[in-house]
Parts: sequence; structure tokens; C-alpha cells
Amino acid sequence: MKTKLAYLGLIAIWGTTPLAIKWSTEGPGYLFGIAGRMSLGLAFVCLIIAVIRTPVPWHRRALLTYLAGGLGIYFAMGSVYWGAQFVPSGWVSVVFGLSPILTGAMAAVLLREDALSPHKILGIVMGVVGLTVIFGHGATLGSTFLLGAVAVLVGTACHSLSSVVIKRIDAQIGGFASTAGSLACAVPLLLLTWYLADGSVPEQIPLLAAASIVYLGFIASAIGFALYYYVLRRMDVSRLSLIALITPVIALLLGNVLNDESISGAIVAGTTFIVAGLVLYEFGPRFVRPIADVRRLRLRVIR
Repeated sequence: MKTKLAYLGLIAIWGTTPLAIKWSTEGPGYLFGIAGRMSLGLAFVCLIIAVIRTPVPWHRRALLTYLAGGLGIYFAMGSVYWGAQFVPSGWVSVVFGLSPILTGAMAAVLLREDALSPHKILGIVMGVVGLTVIFGHGATLGSTFLLGAVAVLVGTACHSLSSVVIKRIDAQIGGFASTAGSLACAVPLLLLTWYLADGSVPEQIPLLAAASIVYLGFIASAIGFALYYYVLRRMDVSRLSLIALITPVIALLLGNVLNDESISGAIVAGTTFIVAGLVLYEFGPRFVRPIADVRRLRLRVIR
């Protein structure tokens, strides 16, 4: 029951994060929003580590892990936050939902893991078709929409690359230690970028933006990460990957209901292709094997 509740909590957090990102940039600006979120997240994770007395390793591979994670956060979240200014929050979740496919493709190339099988290649193709539909629709809405969608895609690629590099380093350190070390590398870069690009603290932050920053810092960054590792230890990866299929739908519906974001036919079509591609990529053999078994059975009957 605890694992199921944690799983549902993770779905809720990941499904609401895109809309919270959108709201956190309205008023104080996206750089202040992301720097504030990650700073709060770092403070909260350090507090958790102090309370539960989790060791934070400082050997070479651990430091490389923190660096890879920190740079991943800096470039991935920076791109996503910038793009979220111009596209609906649901788009962020749909495009970012491609991260399992991008991560798997990069792992196949860089780590030589699980060579791309036909069902995975077909899943990638369907994901690309879905992206093409969404980007084509974005182009009709103006250059800023298209640039925003491209920025989110770049952020997704940076996140996937960071994950593959961390896996290649294989430092064997805990989740909270990885989070604290990665945020410790990312936060100074984010604060420096905010200082050089803007540097002014908003005199007044809208209540919705402030609440979103706090939510993203404490809940999405710290609690969400803890739930992810809790579920990962107790549930197989295939079931965990189902979250990437569920959260885009939740994000689209929340954006439509709470932020008056329209859901066009093109977005529905693009999302359908991407979700179908993820299903094929992750669970293709489960569909292929029954079909193959039926064919073998028919051949035996004929013979």
C-alpha cells in the first residue's frame, strides 16, 4: 500500500510540475523562478540529509556524478523554463515525456546497452512523428511558440544525456546525496546567470508565482525525487515508466481547466503519436510475442 501511494504521489507531482513551472515564471521572470526553486530545493534536501544522517561521498566518481547532474539541471531546466514562457504547460509535459526514448537511444549509442530492436525503432519514429505534428502546429501559432517547443526539446535532450552520463559513471551513491551534490553544482550557476542577466529582486512577487516556486522547490524537487527512488527500489522499471504515459494527459487537462490553455486537434494527434511511441518503445515485446504465438498456432493447425 505504501508503494502504491508513493506511485500515485509521484504521478500527481510530475503531472502538476509543468503548470507550476508556467506559473512560477509569470511575474518574477523565468531566471528568478528557476534559481529560487533550486535554491529552496537544495536547502530542503540538505535539511533532510542532516535529519536522517545520510552520508554524502566526496570521492572522484561521486564528484563527477554531481558535476554531470548539476550541468544537466542547469542546461535542461534552463531550457525548459525559458521555453515554458511561450508554450502551454501541457506542451512541456508532452515533449518532456519523450525522455525515456531519448535516454534509451543515447544509452544504446554511448553505453552500448540494449541495441535498438525493431519495436524500439518504430517507437522512436512514432515519437518523431508526434513531435513533427506539434512543431508544425506551433509554427502556425508564431515563431515564439515554435522556439519555445524547441527549447523544451533541447532541455529534454540535456536531461537524457545527463542521465546516461551519470549511469556511465556508476558511482553507486544514494539518491539524496546525488540530489544534494547536483543541486550544489547547479545552484551557483543559476544564481550567477540570474545575477548577470537580471540581478534585480522583484519588489513584488504574485502570490501564485511565489506559491509555485515554493511548491517546485520543496515538493517537486525534494519530495518528488525521494518518492522516485522509493518507488524505483520497490517496483520494476517497466511499471515506473508508465508515468511518462500518464503525466502528459494530466498536464494537458490541468492546463486546460486551470490555465485556460486550448487543446487543439493537432496537439491531441501529436500527443497520441508520442504516447503510442512510448508504449511501443517500452512494451513492444509484450504485443509482438502474443501475435507471434498466434501465428505459430495457426501454422501448426494448418499443417
